[in-house]
Amino acid sequence: MAINDLPVLSALRTKMQWHQERQRVLAENIANSDTPNFRPRDLVEPTFGPSGTNVAGGMGTLPMMRTSGTHMAASGGTSSFPQDRKNSGGFETRPAGNAVNLEDQMLKVSANQMDYAAVTSLYSRSLNLLKTAIGKR
Repeated sequence: MAINDLPVLSALRTKMQWHQERQRVLAENIANSDTPNFRPRDLVEPTFGPSGTNVAGGMGTLPMMRTSGTHMAASGGTSSFPQDRKNSGGFETRPAGNAVNLEDQMLKVSANQMDYAAVTSLYSRSLNLLKTAIGKR
């Protein structure tokens, strides 16, 4: 079995890719904080089974998902974004129709950054443990 096929490392890689994509989505929310009628978006966190495989399934490490309700659905895919959560978190929409709350988005960005750092640390420690086990240290 190749090192890339280990379920733990595969799950950590999937989680790192999810955090990278979530950072892009959150940055897009912040960039559009003054755009009229813009609604903030967020990604659905991947869920893993007991064996470390992604329960959502899909092709490759990140399944093809819809980014908008107006897009055609991929066969067997799930929605990438939670359903439009209007006024989620108790924040109100501005008169221009924009629902982005910068404080909320910045909190999500910082939490995402800390979670990404934790996952990368776990990934590198797992690789070091494997190197020790095979005597390459």
